[in-house]
Amino acid sequence: MDAAQTIRDSIADVTALRLHRTGAPALGAAVGTVKTLQARRFRGTYADLMGSPSFGPAARFFLEELYSDTDYTDRDLQFGRIAGTLQTMFPQPAVTTAVALAVLHAQTEGLDQDMGRAWLVHADAASDAARYTAAWRTVGQRYARQEQLQRVLAMGTDLARLTRTPGLRMMLRMMRGPAHAAGMGALQKFLEAGFDTFGQLARQRGGVEQFLTTIEARERALMDQLFDAETVTCETQLARTLGQAR
Repeated sequence: MDAAQTIRDSIADVTALRLHRTGAPALGAAVGTVKTLQARRFRGTYADLMGSPSFGPAARFFLEELYSDTDYTDRDLQFGRIAGTLQTMFPQPAVTTAVALAVLHAQTEGLDQDMGRAWLVHADAASDAARYTAAWRTVGQRYARQEQLQRVLAMGTDLARLTRTPGLRMMLRMMRGPAHAAGMGALQKFLEAGFDTFGQLARQRGGVEQFLTTIEARERALMDQLFDAETVTCETQLARTLGQAR
């Protein structure tokens, strides 16, 4: 399957999920709550990185582009509309990154919608941390969670690799006007922000590797805890992490 079709299919999946929530307001509100809670959790888990001059920009990029509760409807509409011309306008490394972003986005939306359904089931939980833990264990899908994390890490690796492509930054800058004129502004913004963020991090010896290793270690520890730890331990730790969010 080519890049354009993969993007179209991924965006179609996301659109179908959104349409389903439109007809089920309670589910839509639950998914929104889950997304907001997950963004808070990310801020709490990485409060130290957020405040770091070295890792802060990369942590904020991951939060805003991959872990945020932001409504990406406009970006998705652009992606779906320009999928066919993507390969003719952007260099291949950038196209590969765009495809990976679309696939990750579709998987994340699916998991979040499953979490929203489970969130509604556990409405009698004593706290947000208890409710989230119960919802996570109801959804399960350990393999999908691990795959989602691997895609997040691969996104960071791809963005770092882009910074090593000769002339790509200048090419992206030159494409800014044409990309906006062609309705590709959201993708252009993502690529430029990712390029600049990881380019800055790559200038620090081992910076990208240290950042991604930290993300992997903490996310795997969180998953293991949510799946396997004693319920009270998991709820207590999650509540503490949410309290650390800035």
